[in-house]
Amino acid sequence: MSHQSPDSWIAYGRPRLSSQEMEARAEQFLQQVRLRRSVRHFSSEAVPRSVIENCLRAAGTAPSGANQQPWHFVAIGDPETKSRIRVAAEGEEYQFYHGRAPQEWLQAVAPMGTTHQKPFLESAPWLIAIFARTFGQDSDGERRKHYYVNESVGIATGILIAALNDCGLGTLTHTPSPMRFLNQILQRPDNERPFLLLVVGVAADDCQVPNLSKKALPEFTTFIP
Repeated sequence: MSHQSPDSWIAYGRPRLSSQEMEARAEQFLQQVRLRRSVRHFSSEAVPRSVIENCLRAAGTAPSGANQQPWHFVAIGDPETKSRIRVAAEGEEYQFYHGRAPQEWLQAVAPMGTTHQKPFLESAPWLIAIFARTFGQDSDGERRKHYYVNESVGIATGILIAALNDCGLGTLTHTPSPMRFLNQILQRPDNERPFLLLVVGVAADDCQVPNLSKKALPEFTTFIP
């Protein structure tokens, strides 16, 4: 199916919260999400599949254009598959770092100390390959274009990262370019375009992250009362 249309309408049904409850929940979420960092050093500690499943279910609640839900997630725990992905990703990253990358980009990421080598693609217990479906097919086989694909998949990915963070897991958004090797390794159809490779696991005990600052609210927000 290209999308899921409603058979009927139902009441919203969510209970109202008081202003005080809203403020408390907003503050609680803020403090939790502030702990989110991009992790490149993972523990070998296993993460239960049930945790990944529920976080993916949360991602699947994301809004999407015409409710077409134009995403597909491939959760990879198999060591051999992770190894194949690492080899392919590092091949593309080597070409990027040694020729394709603009000098401005190399200068921007230099403080992070990143290179074409990506050992976390094997050391992390889970990789989640996120695909954007550019079109779907109805039950009669007719091709149906999907709308607002990047926006929809981006929102779902954000919910997924927030859900994983809420479980105490570290994540890393990885985008080797190009990523079409993921279609081949994971046997995904041509109408699915690799969107992002999310690395997931428990941070290693000795994991260190850059001491970064975020913009203050007035720097990225305008209120018009």
